[in-house]
Parts: sequence; C-alpha cells; structure tokens
Amino acid sequence: MNFNPEEAYRKAARENSRERLIVENLPYVRKILSKLTVDLPSHVDRDGLESAGVVGLIEAANSYDPARGAAFRTYAYPRIHGAIVDELRKTSPVSQHMLEQLGKLRDAYQQLSAPVTPEELARHTGLTLDQVQACLEASRFLAPQAWNDLYCTLHSSWRDSTERPEHNLELEEIKKVLTECIQRLPEKQRLVLTMYHTDDLTLAEIGEVLGYSESYVSRLLSEASFQLKELYRKETE
Repeated sequence: MNFNPEEAYRKAARENSRERLIVENLPYVRKILSKLTVDLPSHVDRDGLESAGVVGLIEAANSYDPARGAAFRTYAYPRIHGAIVDELRKTSPVSQHMLEQLGKLRDAYQQLSAPVTPEELARHTGLTLDQVQACLEASRFLAPQAWNDLYCTLHSSWRDSTERPEHNLELEEIKKVLTECIQRLPEKQRLVLTMYHTDDLTLAEIGEVLGYSESYVSRLLSEASFQLKELYRKETE
C-alpha cells in the first residue's frame, strides 16, 4: 500500500483538531454539570457524572463537522447534557415518595389541555404548589420527556447565530414561536431563563447577580422551563 503524505497530513490535522476540542471544552462539561446538579443529594457520584459528560464531549468531537456551520459548543451541548442526564437517571437521586407524587402529576397532566400550569396540577392532584414545583425540579432526572428536546433546541437557537440555509427557515420559525412564548412568561422566570441560556451562567452565578439563593433560582428555572414547554406545545399542536 502506497503512503500518501497528503492524506496522512489531513488525518493528523483532524486528530489534532479533535484533541484540541476535547481539551479546550473540559471546563464546559463541568459548567453544564454544575447547572444540572444543584441541590442534588451529597451521595450522588459527581465524578461519575462528569465522566459521562466527557464521554458525550468526545462523541461530539468525533462527529463534529465545522463545514456545517454550527459552533462546536452549540453542537456538543445536547450530547454532553444528554450523557449526564442519562447517567443521573440510572442512579435516580429521587426518593420513592417523590416518585409517587410524580405519578400523580403525570396522571393529571395527561387529562389536562395545554397550556398546563403548576397551579392546575396542584388543584387536580391535591398536592401543594410547593410540592408540584419540587416535582418539576426532580423530573429532569427521570425518564426522558418531550420538553428535553425543546430545551436543547432553545439552547441551540439562542447560542448559534451561524446561518445554515439547509434548515434556516425551520430554525427561524422555532425561534419566532419560542420568542413569543418567552415573552408571555412572568418577568422573574423570563430573566432567569435568558441568563441561563444566553449568558451561559450557572444557577449560583444567576443568584449572585439577582440576589436570590441557588435553590430559588433552580425553582424559577424549572417553572420557566415547564411553562415554556406548555406554551410551545399549545402553539404547535
């Protein structure tokens, strides 16, 4: 087999680019992890979660094609986020009591028309509003839900300004509907959501800016995410 120096050079360049993407974005994995693990029990294996996130990062680096126009972090985010959440679901840091409450919420949710609100869920389940809000926070660590894809779409559409003609019209329509839905959120929720996605701040950083506790910011973000999903579902059904 003949040695092709040009092909060897291209292969080496690809390998160097891949390794650079991985090394430069290890802090990004930790940043995503810090957003996902606020208020988790102390026994949760954060090292294991970080390792899962790094696997997601490596997979993203292996399949990333800069010619398609997306920024690497925009491309990598759903893969890192998904890998961490999948690992969280395996360990299920949610109590049996919480799982029972989530079952009640799920049953009530399926009987209600969009947009469902936490207040409606409380009325139909007999749970307090605080219990409903705690369940919404816990639900991100359990089985996949439809809004998870919307969450990654939201992140991508706000973080990536690169023009991609092949699906630009679809992305613009999603952004238009999302923007309209976001404007209908309460001010505190809207502010936390935009700081989390557009400024890429952690919950602790948002709390520092706004003068809120991390747990309160986490609750606001969970409420905003749920209500945004419901408003979006109503507009697109």
